[in-house]
Amino acid sequence: MSGSGGNGSQVLQDVRGALAGHRQVNLTGPLGVGKSHLLAHLDGVTRVDLDAELPSALGALRRHLAHPAAARRTLVVDSVDGSQRVAAVSAALHDARDRHPALVVVSRQPLAMDPRWTHTAVAVAVAPACEERITAMTADIREPGLRALLHRLAGGIPLLADTARRALACGADCEPPGAVADRLAQVVLERLGRELPGQRWRHALRMLATMRTADERLLPGGPDQFSRLAALSIVHRDALGLRIAEPYRTVLELAYHWRRPEAHEDTRTRARDYRLTLLRRARDGHERAALADQMLFLTGDPLVRRELFPAGDRAVGFRVACAADEDDIARLMDRWARHSGFDPRRSARLTERWAGHDISTFHLAHDRDGRPIGVANLLPIGEQSADCAEPLMQQHSGMLAGGGLFLGAAHCDDSAARALLLRHVLRQGVVAGRLVVSTASPDYQELVRGLGFRMHGAIHDDVYRCGHRPQVFSNDLGAPDLPGWLERVGSSDGSSGGPPPEVPHLAPKELRVLLAYASGLTLESAARRAGIAPNTAKYYLTRVKAKYLAVGRPTHTKIDLARRVREDELDRA
Repeated sequence: MSGSGGNGSQVLQDVRGALAGHRQVNLTGPLGVGKSHLLAHLDGVTRVDLDAELPSALGALRRHLAHPAAARRTLVVDSVDGSQRVAAVSAALHDARDRHPALVVVSRQPLAMDPRWTHTAVAVAVAPACEERITAMTADIREPGLRALLHRLAGGIPLLADTARRALACGADCEPPGAVADRLAQVVLERLGRELPGQRWRHALRMLATMRTADERLLPGGPDQFSRLAALSIVHRDALGLRIAEPYRTVLELAYHWRRPEAHEDTRTRARDYRLTLLRRARDGHERAALADQMLFLTGDPLVRRELFPAGDRAVGFRVACAADEDDIARLMDRWARHSGFDPRRSARLTERWAGHDISTFHLAHDRDGRPIGVANLLPIGEQSADCAEPLMQQHSGMLAGGGLFLGAAHCDDSAARALLLRHVLRQGVVAGRLVVSTASPDYQELVRGLGFRMHGAIHDDVYRCGHRPQVFSNDLGAPDLPGWLERVGSSDGSSGGPPPEVPHLAPKELRVLLAYASGLTLESAARRAGIAPNTAKYYLTRVKAKYLAVGRPTHTKIDLARRVREDELDRA
């Protein structure tokens, strides 16, 4: 399979090259990436689009395959999405035997993945567009905040970028962003309807987007519905069930939250409770790491979402470094130093020290072609590694006991790949049972605090000559510690040893509604328990959120409210 990162001329060159040596080519790429638009520039072709009325389109396809003059022109069969269309085109080619012309079959998923496809086709992949192309498409959006929102929602998909651009240009309200996302979601669902007829699966897809991953128990509709969702081109399988590829997941979740905020919160709370139950039962460190990763997403914390779960997918793998990776490690660590404003010479000396101790302490993130694009140094904590970590620990070196991992550096230029790298680090910490972090980066310090790590303070020296000293943090991530940690994530008090958080004064009726709602009841049930109308209960909750905001503890969701009840022991008042 060849591929392109959104470079249209390269894709066409790949298609022409594939046609020169093969009779069948499969042009494949995500929904809305622009496959049909690219092939419009391919000369000397006959086109059959199955998005026309399907029986007549299939009839036209069979006529083209049977026509004596057809062999002189390349035949493009577009929109071969969904099992029925794949089976129909495969059957038509089978009936034509070897008499058919050179063929380009356009599909969202590689045809080789579908058991109904019984032919051999060389795959050419179209990847999401580069940032420069999306920027060019949105040049008429002047306001920086709107452009940033558009880039976030588009995720490199031209169809989504153009739809959002048109909505914003027509004055669509972008606050909250779900108003724009809802327009994009309608386009996505309409296009998916060509793969899976009917409407009943759409709500389950919105729920899946909210949960990020879901097994059959979390989704409505039973085994058949689960299998139908799994067949959609934007849905993939992973260790915990089904998941939706980005940016479609973000678009669908934002739209669901905008349309039905209460149902959205209930869906997320139910998924979080279920994952917490599985986490407490898990016996394997890797299973716990996968569940902890999912629960971090389900906290809904804005900082954690932004840094660890951005609206962009990347094909990134991870491996432990070996001696042959020395040059790549040096290059990536130099980029880390310069990006962070560190003295590169100081960074180089530390890199040499770590690599000289054990080069396998470096973990490399690599792209689909195996090229290293990110690096993290994870030293197993013990007597043998104490000397390597000491420059970044100094008076806190006593913490280098008790096992776990020490993170001294992590870097990746691409934001989506960097998020995957940081989540890889956290997973390794969960497997090891403990993670100690020393970082001079203000951004990473903010993230580590947001993740509820304990802050031990700064070291004595400005190791990197960057104007500030590294701060040291730690977190216990063993099986007994995980549930409590994940409950703390995103809470304003954290565990940094600072002053206790300020608790706002709540009126008795506000407290009564808050306790009922935070216990897991719906708004309507909480109102009935308090003996008031739902709109009145909603008003009280709005006042509670405003009071927490006034004391510097933003509280937006049902999970946030439940967290405040636990933190402030309001259920014991």
